Amino acid sequence: MNRRTALSTAAALFAPAAAVAAPPPAPVKRNQLGVSTYSYWHLRGEKYPIEKVIDNAARLGFEGVEVLHRQMPEESTAYLNKLKRHAFVNGLSLYMLSIHQNFVSPDEAVRRKNIQHTMHCIDMAEQMGIPAIRLNSGRWGTIASFDDLMKAQGNEPPLPGYKNDDAFNWCIDSIGNCLGHAERAGVVLALENHWGLTTDPRGVIRIHDAIKSPWLGVNMDTGNYVGDPYAGMDILAPHATIVQAKTYYGGGVWYSLDLDYQRVASILRKHNFHGWISLEMEGKEDADTAVAKSFDVLKKAFGA
Repeated sequence: MNRRTALSTAAALFAPAAAVAAPPPAPVKRNQLGVSTYSYWHLRGEKYPIEKVIDNAARLGFEGVEVLHRQMPEESTAYLNKLKRHAFVNGLSLYMLSIHQNFVSPDEAVRRKNIQHTMHCIDMAEQMGIPAIRLNSGRWGTIASFDDLMKAQGNEPPLPGYKNDDAFNWCIDSIGNCLGHAERAGVVLALENHWGLTTDPRGVIRIHDAIKSPWLGVNMDTGNYVGDPYAGMDILAPHATIVQAKTYYGGGVWYSLDLDYQRVASILRKHNFHGWISLEMEGKEDADTAVAKSFDVLKKAFGA
């Protein structure tokens, strides 16, 4: 070794540790963006074809579609397989089947009927390769009209002779009866903050914590809150397995919120949420323009 080489080697050996390059930061895991078929049909008028929603989603850049059960024209195996294939050839996932049920009834036969309906929907989800269904707690029905329920901010009095504790017990027991079926099918039940018992986010947590099963998750809806929505999201985000993101272009069908999705994304990142963000455009503007605008908002907020 000549003198120049020896000096160069010694300098390298005694270089300060700070000169060693730090490893690059780990990449932030982004959320996948999907769109609910509900964004194109708000439970009124002629149903918007689910196949067309899949086409639109692929064109706009979404990665998946949430299927609203009530929007389906039929439930045959052939139709379910058709939707599954249509999503697959468009490079999309079907990630949630959004269903309705009501476990809030003193009549055991009524609760049993809703349990059976839920199990039937689990079977449909399994057939379509969908890993989750949206679950409702249900409500008393003492305010008959949903429009009137919205005017009452979701606060509905119990049936005479009963109290909310009864309703929570019925709901917990009914969901418990569905869990074994869900686990065998590999389908997560995602309980939404969707008025009724779950108007208050703490009602969602009460049911979730009472059951304590990996097959019961939380579907955090960004629009279904009375009062400060961000405080409600902060309660639900630690438990969320999927998020439904509301937008209201053209004014909401029932109400409007001016949601800051940068702030929503920050709350979800704080609680290490990595699941799907599912758009529910609930405004009166034509979905052909409003869904595209909504996608841009969510893409910017969630870094997709």
